[in-house]
Amino acid sequence: MKPESSSADASASGKKQLDVIFFDAAGTLVHLPESVGFHYSLVAKRHGLHHDEARTNHAFRSVWKQMPAREATREPRPDDDKGWWRTLVSRVIALSAENQHTLDFNAYFEDLYLHFEQPGIWQLYSEAWPTLANLHQPYRLAVVSNFDRRLLTIFDHLGITRFFEKIIISSEVGADKPDPYIFQYALDSLHVSPSRALYIGDDPAKDWQAAEAAGMHVFRLDRPKNSLLDLPEFLEKLITDC
Repeated sequence: MKPESSSADASASGKKQLDVIFFDAAGTLVHLPESVGFHYSLVAKRHGLHHDEARTNHAFRSVWKQMPAREATREPRPDDDKGWWRTLVSRVIALSAENQHTLDFNAYFEDLYLHFEQPGIWQLYSEAWPTLANLHQPYRLAVVSNFDRRLLTIFDHLGITRFFEKIIISSEVGADKPDPYIFQYALDSLHVSPSRALYIGDDPAKDWQAAEAAGMHVFRLDRPKNSLLDLPEFLEKLITDC
């Protein structure tokens, strides 16, 4: 159902209106085809450092769980969260890298940080492009992601920026999901009520529960149990249920 239809039309047809569809980014639309450890190791070689991929992956998972939450400033964070990533990388190296005492950490980190926004690093899930192409005319589309400004470059490389009316990233909002503020910010930015918005994401806490708490409809993406290919059926049921 197209959002330009009037409320009266929607009521007469027995259908609910849905105006805006919000997407999560990493894990929903885009992914790394190679592991984080692969990329750390690849960049490390350019700096004379040995990173074992498996050991680095283990270290990354461990450090990720222990990292403090980024500060909820409710305004753009001055460093675009780069300092947070710097701390994470330094901890991963401390746990996983050999001959790290020879490393110029500043040079390595800058190289690694830029590496993750280069073409070919991220890929679209196979069903992401046709899903966006099919939905961006009937609906207004937007993104709400716990990412920094590198996501804008990544989307440009992948050719999907044009599908979105807004790309809302936590480093610019100053709040990370599941903080209710970022969801309210997104709704306010597109001037849409939560009852007329759908959120699509893969994380049970940061996406599903948080968006539902904000009053939005939620498509619980849970690969391989389902995929974005299941969206048409979900949308049909959503707009016809009364």
